[in-house]
Amino acid sequence: MNRLNVARLAGVAVLAAGLATSLTTPAAAAPQAAANVGMLQALQRDLGLSADAALARAAQENTAALAEQALTPRLGGSFGGAWFDSASGKLVVAVTDASRVNEVQAAGATAKVVQRSAAQLDAVKAAMDQKSTSAPASVTGWYVDQTTNSVVASVAGSDAAGAAWAASQGARVESVAQAPRPLWNLIGGQAIRNSQARCSIAFSARAGSTRYIITAGHCGELGGTWSGSGGTIGPVASFSFPGNDYAIIQVTSSAAVQTALVDRFSSGSDVTVAGSSQAGVGSSICRSGSTTGWHCGTIQANNQTVNYGGGDIVGGLTRTSVCAEPGDSGGAYVSPNGATRVQAQGITSGGSGNCSTGGTTFHQPVNEVLSRFGLTLVTG
Repeated sequence: MNRLNVARLAGVAVLAAGLATSLTTPAAAAPQAAANVGMLQALQRDLGLSADAALARAAQENTAALAEQALTPRLGGSFGGAWFDSASGKLVVAVTDASRVNEVQAAGATAKVVQRSAAQLDAVKAAMDQKSTSAPASVTGWYVDQTTNSVVASVAGSDAAGAAWAASQGARVESVAQAPRPLWNLIGGQAIRNSQARCSIAFSARAGSTRYIITAGHCGELGGTWSGSGGTIGPVASFSFPGNDYAIIQVTSSAAVQTALVDRFSSGSDVTVAGSSQAGVGSSICRSGSTTGWHCGTIQANNQTVNYGGGDIVGGLTRTSVCAEPGDSGGAYVSPNGATRVQAQGITSGGSGNCSTGGTTFHQPVNEVLSRFGLTLVTG
């Protein structure tokens, strides 16, 4: 019998599952305070701002937002759009009626007289939406650019047909280097599939510029190309099973975005992997998997050898009181490191019991995998 397609809950079993529907749940929003701190840090990193400059900009943008909320309904049909000017730290408000300039300035904003109102620009854009099926493939999108009082169409490369279509719609053409693509996140605990089975992601890792996800070896043993919630991830790069129970799948899809997150499903918002310091026996530990979600327990023993039957013997596993079921294989084991941060511990291998009556499970320590392949864990 194929251990990956049969739920062997009566005895010890590896915890991959045959093709099934994933039971994922969107993560809740992070607390506002944590989000604000993270945003300020990102502003410093991505906009090249000092801590003081990031704080000042956030305050200026808040003032600008309040001014825009007040002015927009008052200006009515003469409103031509508004935007934050980072050079002056002030709101710029476009108006089609020069007699409204003093009103804008009295509200602390900079006024700019333009030809077309925001409503007129929106109408042009809406008309393009109605004709979207006639747009050449080189036209990658269109939008209202309030700063230039125009509707802009993005055209990949210098395609003449795309430029002609944009001009026929009354849009200004901008050339872009490449077409956009949908992006989706690789998050610990969420489902991955190939043509034979469903398993779960443990963690994201890298070796130089090459990207990988870590999962169970008895999943990687199947080979092939694996996919996640947003599409193709990539092929199995290497695996070890039996003896060990780990595998790495190369992330070849440019749409798949690595993260340091582990899904807590309906138990709360995602947690962030901060490192991989090993927790000791007796410590609390939690597991995330695509079948049963988020469950916790304690570490009972290290370096256990497990006989899965059929000659599949795996050594060096960590024994826990956390429950799991088929399809959870490959998912993330983590230990607490603050309210929303965790230390990566391992990869779900197998176990006995279930999450209705309880069980015993085993995980492959993640540090062995990192060392074996020279990987660096993606952390946040």
